[in-house]
Amino acid sequence: MAAADSPSAGLRRRDLCSRGIRLAGKMRSDVMDLLDTYVEWQGLDASASVAAVEGVPAAAVERWDEQTGTQRLLENLAAYRAFRALLAQMLEEQQEQLGEADTALGRALAAVLLQVSAFTYHLEELLQLESRGTPSEEVAVPAPPSQLGLFERKLRGLGVLRELAQWAVRSARDLRQLAKPSPGSSSLPSPDESP
Repeated sequence: MAAADSPSAGLRRRDLCSRGIRLAGKMRSDVMDLLDTYVEWQGLDASASVAAVEGVPAAAVERWDEQTGTQRLLENLAAYRAFRALLAQMLEEQQEQLGEADTALGRALAAVLLQVSAFTYHLEELLQLESRGTPSEEVAVPAPPSQLGLFERKLRGLGVLRELAQWAVRSARDLRQLAKPSPGSSSLPSPDESP
């Protein structure tokens, strides 16, 4: 625990948070571009209403300001592990639907999946720095029901991407909160910590 409170650990944490904030911003931008591509390729209406999707963690949280840094990191980690599995399923479904053609949608899905994997690793690194270790590797993500029709799978994918975009915003907010110096700390905040 003392290692997490040392000045070098504090600087490392702030550096990791700063890089994580940039990664989350880039990921959100790419997910928004992917959403546009997804809607176009799947022939969906961008304003389509999508019910909550099983296995997709909600970014919205009550009493966000009461959470500890560790709680924030653990929730982010669980969400991105779930998104990694969900995006892999979407990519597989997309390849089944469109064949092995190297489509813009397939490339964009693969790129976002890679970013989600990298961000997951980044969160694990932050948890290790906090001397909390990381929870077991994978969360059980329910497989999409096999009886889902093509249209329902398309809507499910839309819901996954919309929630991932919301998580990218929440993650940046969580990391900004985590990067703030501990009470009583004499370190000055970095420019990346401003709202």
